[in-house]
Amino acid sequence: MPEKNIIVSVGGNLDSAVKGEYSVDVKGVLTEAWQQTLKSRMSINIALIGVFFFGVIISYIASSFFGGIELVFENPEMLQIINVVVTVAVWPFIAGIEMMGVYHAINRPTKSSMIFSFLNRGSWVALCALLTSLLISIGAQIFLIPGVILAVLLSLTIPLVVEKKMTPVQAVIVSVKALRFKLLPLLVIFFVLFMALVSLLVPIALLLETQIAPLGIAIFLFGLTYLAPWYYNVKGILYRDIFGVFIAKELVITNTGDESFEHDNELNAANRKPEGKSHTTKDSDHNGSDDTFSA
Repeated sequence: MPEKNIIVSVGGNLDSAVKGEYSVDVKGVLTEAWQQTLKSRMSINIALIGVFFFGVIISYIASSFFGGIELVFENPEMLQIINVVVTVAVWPFIAGIEMMGVYHAINRPTKSSMIFSFLNRGSWVALCALLTSLLISIGAQIFLIPGVILAVLLSLTIPLVVEKKMTPVQAVIVSVKALRFKLLPLLVIFFVLFMALVSLLVPIALLLETQIAPLGIAIFLFGLTYLAPWYYNVKGILYRDIFGVFIAKELVITNTGDESFEHDNELNAANRKPEGKSHTTKDSDHNGSDDTFSA
């Protein structure tokens, strides 16, 4: 039976996003992300641990060229150079973690090795991370509030670079144009996540001067194994709802001329999308590498 590839769009779309034609349900996003976290936090946690140790190794190696870690911390200019080196080295792998959140948002399974799946976009991701960090730093130096607002407006740039294959400048422009329409609910969502982080720091502060101080650290680390995946799942759901996600699907044409989709189980998120989300298809005669992503 003949087959052809169909690209299925799950969630929002770029045209609607830049016009502000989407909604952000604060409670719905946080709840759905939490449910995804309870089901699939292990892959993100393992990936984060791997990226963390990789970052530590890069920091140590880079610091050794400047006379050691102690000397680097005493010199702000050297410290900035180390930060740039670590950003360039680490963010191509963090992009994989960002995309895990996107995968979870469309109910697709993930594994920790996904940190290596998007290295073909690594140079663009590194440039995007540097650009957004610079913009947020400038905003924070002017005043704290502009820095926070910019951090929210630029929070979805990495998936745009990876999944929509935009350049860093394009991703920054599109992200700001789209997210500015729903800035208040987005601020509320990230404020909730920030307060969750603060609550995890409370046991450390309370037990710091006691003999059971390690207990406070243990509580913090345990809570972080839920908070970190929750954060990335929130971003994945926001990306799906605002910009949409393209996924490839095989369409089988029977002898009678009927059409039916294969692999519905893999793409079941498209069939059980949240109410009000768009679900469009388009034909594709190529392999979909320009419009879809895969692990």
